[in-house]
Amino acid sequence: MRIKICGITNVEDALQAASLGADAIGLNFYPRSPRCVSEETAAQIVRCLPPFIEPVGLFVNEPLAEVVERVRRMGFLPTIQWHGDKHEIPAAMPYHFIPAFQVQDAARLAVVTDYLQRCRQGGRPPEAIVIDGHIAGEFGGTGQAAPWPLLADFQPGVPLILAGGLTPENVAEAIRIVRPYGVDVASGVEVTPGRKDSEKMRRFVENTREAARRIASSSCS
Repeated sequence: MRIKICGITNVEDALQAASLGADAIGLNFYPRSPRCVSEETAAQIVRCLPPFIEPVGLFVNEPLAEVVERVRRMGFLPTIQWHGDKHEIPAAMPYHFIPAFQVQDAARLAVVTDYLQRCRQGGRPPEAIVIDGHIAGEFGGTGQAAPWPLLADFQPGVPLILAGGLTPENVAEAIRIVRPYGVDVASGVEVTPGRKDSEKMRRFVENTREAARRIASSSCS
């Protein structure tokens, strides 16, 4: 079970997230987000990360070719997480590509399935997808949960990362229902937008790991 703590805005929170067991941190480049960081701040954060902690760049409604060029120029992001109103089929790129989708009902889930099918037909399936909660006009960090029961039987054919409204209190239940590849949290472990709470991060990681152990145990019994 992979854990990404998103919306990191400073070195202290990044190091704390890593020390508590996060596998990845999210750096938000969406100007309208209260968690947005400059490229300079993001570079400083990445330089301080310990080995094996992956930085992920989050972009919203920027043309994918421009995002790829921007990431190439920055030179320190191995993974692109792309949110937007219209999802492009990715071209070849030297980065991991993870499109994110806001899902509120079966119709929207069908859109995800159709997109993945078109990616496969083009020979460019993404490395994973993020399924987030839906609030019109907002992209991530809203605290709106995705529809877990709807996702319980969803088999996208690529790793599914669950986001949207996750907290230390509900992440175990979300994992039990959805059984995702990974979980992605932002507002659920914050004091204020962009400032993380160490105790919330600790409990989120512990509860995620325990939920994953329970699933593994039940699968082996």
